[in-house]
Amino acid sequence: MRTERPKRPYRPEGAPPPTTWPVALLVGLGAAAYTAWVLEVVLSTGLNPIETYVSELAAQDQPLGGLFRATDFTAGLLVFLGGLLALARLVRHPGSRGFWAVTGWAGVTLFGAATAADAWLPLSCQPTADPECAARETAGLVPATHQAHAVSSSLAMTGALIGIVALTVAARRYRRHAPLARYGPALVVLELLATAWTLTAIALFTAGHGTWALGAGQRLQVLLVALWLGLLARSVHQEGRT
Repeated sequence: MRTERPKRPYRPEGAPPPTTWPVALLVGLGAAAYTAWVLEVVLSTGLNPIETYVSELAAQDQPLGGLFRATDFTAGLLVFLGGLLALARLVRHPGSRGFWAVTGWAGVTLFGAATAADAWLPLSCQPTADPECAARETAGLVPATHQAHAVSSSLAMTGALIGIVALTVAARRYRRHAPLARYGPALVVLELLATAWTLTAIALFTAGHGTWALGAGQRLQVLLVALWLGLLARSVHQEGRT
């Protein structure tokens, strides 16, 4: 009796073997480190998670700021290295340079680099929790790291959104990374909604209209990024075993 061989995922002609455990391990560990902010549930930070920026946990005047800066840097470095490794494998195999795959991994790499940079550009105080800090920030009397942090944070989220959208499209278009192709679209929609919530709340806070649960929106935003990175790591690892 003839036994049929299991079908392998479709790969474009000339595509490399799937990126296997090194990329999956780096991205997976990075995703875990990126959720370190949930420690605020059991640690005494003095910040309201519904109203405050996640990055305020790592502010210079926070007693646990060093811990959260270290986890941010670790998360960013791990994801950056994982993204670089994935891009290097794509570059070595010209037949696999699909636009969505290259764009997605470039976004992941940018996210990792900017997140690591965030750790070296901490806020000096908490503008959402301390009115005096907010007043100094409005008057431009805070260190330049406040503006630099805003830039690096924006770059990190831009990279994350590019990676989330492009690699999810790539998974479905190229029929690779089955878990990502299946669950990725739902995470894309949720991430875009959380980002809209966060940006709207930031705009209202900047205009002096309160925080509008800014902290809750941003925490949902970064949690969804971590979940998506974990799903990506699982997808890469699973395909590497097929």
